[in-house]
Amino acid sequence: MELRQRALQVLCITDPEEKSAAALDMYARAAQFSIDAQAALASPADIELPGHPEKPLLLRHTELARRSPATPEGRAVLMHAIAHIEFNAINLALDAIWRFPGMPEAFYLDWLRVAAEEAKHFRLLRDHLRTMGHDYGDFPAHQGLWTMCEKTAGDIVARMALVPRTLEARGLDATPLIQKKLRQIGTSDSLAAVEILDIILSEEIGHVAIGNHWYRWLCKRDDLAPHPHFIALTSKYEAPRPKPPLNEAARLQAGFTQEELLWLNP
Repeated sequence: MELRQRALQVLCITDPEEKSAAALDMYARAAQFSIDAQAALASPADIELPGHPEKPLLLRHTELARRSPATPEGRAVLMHAIAHIEFNAINLALDAIWRFPGMPEAFYLDWLRVAAEEAKHFRLLRDHLRTMGHDYGDFPAHQGLWTMCEKTAGDIVARMALVPRTLEARGLDATPLIQKKLRQIGTSDSLAAVEILDIILSEEIGHVAIGNHWYRWLCKRDDLAPHPHFIALTSKYEAPRPKPPLNEAARLQAGFTQEELLWLNP
């Protein structure tokens, strides 16, 4: 089977369990796939991308109610929100594989690894939610990550700049703060969540590093100055600036330069 076509098929799957299983299976069988890097694929006309379940109800970010993680329901809402981000991240990785032709095979294999690790993260969080008496779909969610995915569908340079190294990189900053709050609460479910977030943070550094690598590869290919072009793309696509404090150690590990960190955190 051809990898990019299969990625599109999995992107269309609506059931979260089936989609995450399929992403993990693709990665486990990566050596069995051929890769047609030159094929210009088209999404099915009768299917809205990405495939997603009827629940959770999708709202604007500003419409979501905030609840304190000091309560059991508040912690469930928090874990649900992170699970939704990870479910979207499976879709983002699969979309990068099928949508953009003409890249080296390593590009497609890198994003296949990301899709599988995001599927693992989603399953860890969903299993944790179930131990709390809830499940994915129980609370509303938002589609901020996928909105930027749609905006950058025609520009691979913008996609690499503004999804992995901008929106997903915000998780590097937010996760330690979330973990600090959960440790302070000190319940068994909050401490279990801290351990899950340790796994996610470690692997998300690698995902942002993949975005940084391919952004710079594309800038070199297209004779673009990476930092000035990133600033221009941020303005063009109205990408959000990160909220301080930045996790500078994680961002440096993921391949950001000191110049970029100074601009992001003036």
